[in-house]
Amino acid sequence: MRGPHYRIELADPAAHRYRVTLTLDEPAHWQEFSLPVWIPGSYLVREFAKHLSRLTARQAGRDLPLQQLDKAHWRVDCSGDAALTLSYEVYAFDASVRTAWLDADRAFFNPSSLCLRAHGREAMPHSLELASVPEGWRIATEMRQVGSRYEAADYDELLDHPFEIGPHWQGEFVAAGVPHRIVVAGAWPSFDGGRLLADVRRICEAQIAFWGGSPFERYSFLLWAVEDGHGGLEHRASTALICARRELPTATEPAAPGDGYARLLGLFSHEYFHAWNVKRLRPAEFAQLDYQRENYTELLWFFEGFTSYYDELMLCRAGLVDAPRYLKLLAASVNGVLAAPGRRVQSLAQSSFEAWTKYYRPDENSPNATSNYYAQGALVALCLDLSLRARQSSLDALMKRLWDASSGGPVSEADILAAVGALGGDDTAAQLQAWVHGTEELPLRALLETHGVSWRDEGRQTVAQRLGLRVREGALTGISVSHVLAGGTAEAGGVNARDEILGCNGWRLRRLDDAPGLLPSAHARLRLLVARDQRLLELDVELPPAGPAAVALGLAEAAPAGRRDWLGA
Repeated sequence: MRGPHYRIELADPAAHRYRVTLTLDEPAHWQEFSLPVWIPGSYLVREFAKHLSRLTARQAGRDLPLQQLDKAHWRVDCSGDAALTLSYEVYAFDASVRTAWLDADRAFFNPSSLCLRAHGREAMPHSLELASVPEGWRIATEMRQVGSRYEAADYDELLDHPFEIGPHWQGEFVAAGVPHRIVVAGAWPSFDGGRLLADVRRICEAQIAFWGGSPFERYSFLLWAVEDGHGGLEHRASTALICARRELPTATEPAAPGDGYARLLGLFSHEYFHAWNVKRLRPAEFAQLDYQRENYTELLWFFEGFTSYYDELMLCRAGLVDAPRYLKLLAASVNGVLAAPGRRVQSLAQSSFEAWTKYYRPDENSPNATSNYYAQGALVALCLDLSLRARQSSLDALMKRLWDASSGGPVSEADILAAVGALGGDDTAAQLQAWVHGTEELPLRALLETHGVSWRDEGRQTVAQRLGLRVREGALTGISVSHVLAGGTAEAGGVNARDEILGCNGWRLRRLDDAPGLLPSAHARLRLLVARDQRLLELDVELPPAGPAAVALGLAEAAPAGRRDWLGA
């Protein structure tokens, strides 16, 4: 008996449709199939089955009835051992790294969007072949190729290998003896592929050295460059990435990466670090994944947050940014976390558990009610690293201890806390537990200053910051309120998200920072003219004095360089 085989045809690029044929030898009498509702690494039920249509079943030359059991689950009444063939179409026009795409210029898919699971056969080898691939197009994937087919040991492995297909650019390098490939689709003609290869190689070498070796034999970065976008999704031997074209390096890129290119390198670093931390070292709850429903864990602060700490730190350790530039990047993270009142409402453990309903479904109240397990989790990692270094250990040692103890496999919160206790004492473990299960402020300033980093207030707040607002504004578009932050005077004065601020104290207002110039005195209140649901309202709002706008981090001049060894480790 052979395992399931998929024939994936690029059937109709103009209509963005794949045609899939699944062949299953010796099916069960009541053979069931299902399509995943989520993809590991992106914690939201995305209902991939909504794009599946024209599903039919045939056996021994005759059509069989299909019974749909739920939104993504079907059953076929089979007769005898003859091979069962399912045929169906999948609409693919999602410009992301999570699902599938097909047009005249490019094809991309995660098998979780296209490949039905044959129940009872998940542990068997699976195979896949591609059809109707245009002449001149390349196929990039790390799924094992045998002749014209691609083979996976089981259904889990099948789902963990995305495909990038098209006339893309491709370059290769070797890092620590391991072949790597970068594939870029959609780049401008000015794209400097050689620069990207050289810089990413340094990141990979730094991370392989960090972990003490590579868990894969080859690795591919599959990057799609678009007008505007940024993100990635990790897999066991590859990652799918998306970026804005302007982030790609060009021949004029300075020796020190510009902000856009540094952001892109941080994305490469983040997803590559995941090859160890989440794809192998992973939450104990993810030891066996269920693709048909939410898989809950309270540990995303560790697997996403700690990865977020290391992604930019690895740029510094690889020599791609210097220490002052790294501290500037770190300060941006600090300021982003401090600007969200929700950090005092939702713990990081709660944020991890509720990612399925909150983090991936943000709304106008999200900054007030949620914490960010990526950015805030990264700051917990920083605090833990500096705390451990004060005890002659480090977060590096913790990560490698967990890797060795689990053999690169599942770990629980108890495992993490036990390892922290062994390296830094029970009080450090208790402190970590309080940071991730509580909502008190992190001791960032004290720890950074102890380790040779200066902390200073920088700039003055904008009017929006003083009022507790986040707005979109422009000379032509006016001022629209996107978020009203809890505890601000705008909230107290009755301003709502989605309000349009038209004027202030009798004057037309197109930029909120012009408001102080419309006041008769420094202590006068703002009388805002607001449009809300076609009604015009006047709201009295207090304008507090301007405070510091942001935190800036730098190298303390008097600090011995050894106190900053965590930057270079």
